[in-house]
Amino acid sequence: MTDLGQLDDTDIDLAIDEGEADARRATELAARLRRVAAQDPDLAQDLVEGLIVALDQAMGGTIRDHLDGPALGVADRVLRAPEQG
Repeated sequence: MTDLGQLDDTDIDLAIDEGEADARRATELAARLRRVAAQDPDLAQDLVEGLIVALDQAMGGTIRDHLDGPALGVADRVLRAPEQG
């Protein structure tokens, strides 16, 4: 028999359903954005703004309906800005 050593609950990451899997992916994306922000805040801001624009396009222009507080303010600012080419 193979000794696998000590396991804890972070070693086994099985999603219960698709909604939970989506939530875990979103959490991982947020963690990665925070790591980028710690190293390069300007790059992280560019990534977030690009993500907002892409999500708004993918959602038929309704991303604002799903945001509130500071996130809504950022989306309003980003989506109001003229496109840079």
